[in-house]
Amino acid sequence: MTDLGALTAGDFKPLLRERFRFAGEATAPFDVELIDVSETGSPGSSRSQFSLVFRGGPSPPLQQGIHPLEHIGLGRLDLFIVPIGPDAEGQRYEAVFA
Repeated sequence: MTDLGALTAGDFKPLLRERFRFAGEATAPFDVELIDVSETGSPGSSRSQFSLVFRGGPSPPLQQGIHPLEHIGLGRLDLFIVPIGPDAEGQRYEAVFA
């Protein structure tokens, strides 16, 4: 499993528009697309805060909580995911790294 504390927004920016897979026990596995990487931290902090937004998945959406997310290059990431509502193309989820 990937060390979440070592990841930065720069690790995810090249992965925009790539597929990730939720593979938890609470639901059948499904793919999502990384649609946004936003740096939100303040300058001078030891680690820049950032957020990721994914799109895809079932209806009703996953509940807020820690869910395993897999990517071929990053491996498994256990992320705290929050459903932030659908847009015109599907359900969106956000993960914040602080």
